Amino acid sequence: VADTAQPQAADIRWQDFVNDARLRALVELALANNRDLRVAALTIEQARAQYQINRANQLPTVSAGLTGSYQPGATGNMVHAYTVGLTMASWEIDLFGRLQSLKEAALAQFFATQEARSAVQTSLIASVVSTWLSLQTDDEQLALTERTLATREESLKLIRMRFEQGVASELDLRQAESLAATARATLAQQRRQRALDYNVLTLLVGQSVPEQLLDTQQGVQFVDVPAGMPSDLLTRRPDIRQAEQQLIAANANIGAARAAFFPRIALTASTGNASNQLSDLFSGGTWVWTQTNQTLLTIFDAGRNQAGLDSARAGREIAVAQYEKAIQTAFREVSDALAGRATLGDQVRALQQQVDAAQASYRLSDQRYRNGVASYLELLDAQRTLFAAQQALAQTQLALRQNQVLLYKALGGGWSEADAPVAKN
Repeated sequence: VADTAQPQAADIRWQDFVNDARLRALVELALANNRDLRVAALTIEQARAQYQINRANQLPTVSAGLTGSYQPGATGNMVHAYTVGLTMASWEIDLFGRLQSLKEAALAQFFATQEARSAVQTSLIASVVSTWLSLQTDDEQLALTERTLATREESLKLIRMRFEQGVASELDLRQAESLAATARATLAQQRRQRALDYNVLTLLVGQSVPEQLLDTQQGVQFVDVPAGMPSDLLTRRPDIRQAEQQLIAANANIGAARAAFFPRIALTASTGNASNQLSDLFSGGTWVWTQTNQTLLTIFDAGRNQAGLDSARAGREIAVAQYEKAIQTAFREVSDALAGRATLGDQVRALQQQVDAAQASYRLSDQRYRNGVASYLELLDAQRTLFAAQQALAQTQLALRQNQVLLYKALGGGWSEADAPVAKN
């Protein structure tokens, strides 16, 4: 059962989740410069404008104008006619809710774009933090490999000296050379991986990353996310809320498609002054007005309206499937993150014990070899075992830290209601 005294993930701001000032500054840069987030924000503005267009369609359009006409009369003289006034273009009276349904669909799409932006922001924050953690592990791995390479090159010098003195065999020399070359290859690979991770971080941030923000020597800590969350908190995930709004829009589109089967009633009207003399245009008695009502009922359209309704219904079924998939994906991501939380800590502790044992084994093997008790093959095996254990420990520690970020993201953290735009009524 969730502890109601603890804040849930969706209530923890990302600024509070990340306790490292450098990483917070990096995330703020990404939120300001990332192109995907910028596109998502502009999409909101586009959807807002489309909603305002559909809302305006429910109201008449009134125009003001002045017209003048000249034509020959029966006596051959020119007849003048002047008109000034207000004109209302063809305005559809929404008796059957077609325009209202289109407005509701546009509003739901607007809300969906808001949620899409929140989802992009959540993913962006998680990606920046995870990539920064990868860079931190890259630096740790580079330092480890450089120390290992230095040890192996020192050992190679010793073996070459012993070989020249006839104490060590050529097999020992070649094995030492192979082990040093392996460390150099690993070092080159890790430098390449760090460069790739740096490029990913640069793309996420949207600009060159300041050097002071790349100081990954100190570890970063995160606020612990409570584990006992009720499943209904998943409805606070932006992607689920986005799918829900898209489902609402699909239902509204069905209403608009059904209304297309009913008659459309349009009203056209004008009012103003008319006169044969421009000077008398605003004199008394020149006021005129007109009104035209038009009702159109489709009799034959080759199945266009029915096809539109079928398309809207299919769109709703697609939206339902997408909504269900969003929920299933959310449950899986939370379950995966909780599974990692339950096991990665145990794995790190076990690997730490393995590293400690491998270090002790390497020291003993080195002493035995220097004293002539053990073969160089035993020392090589101890070196390989220690290096592999240290690498595995670093990777698992990275997975543990990244799993904290994934759990925070999976539970709907990383955005707040204050970040979302508000629809203008």
